[in-house]
Amino acid sequence: MKKYLIVVEAMASGYSAYSPDFDGCVASGSTREEVESNMREAVAFHLEGLRREGCEVPEPHTYSTFIELQSGRKA
Repeated sequence: MKKYLIVVEAMASGYSAYSPDFDGCVASGSTREEVESNMREAVAFHLEGLRREGCEVPEPHTYSTFIELQSGRKA
C-alpha cells in the first residue's frame, strides 16, 4: 500500500483538497470527511486512468512538515 500526501484547505464554502503527487487531481466537499472521501475517489479514478493508458503510477514523492517561527519582529 502506498501513502500519498493530500493537502486539505478550508474555504468559505467548505473544503478543497489536492495532492502534489498528482497534477490536476483535486476535490471539494462541504465537510472535512466529505472532501477526504471525494479526494480518495478522485485519486483512485486518476490511478485507474493512468493504468488504462499504460502509464506508470507515480511513487509518492512529497511529504509534510511544520516549521516554527517566532511571532513578532525583533528590533
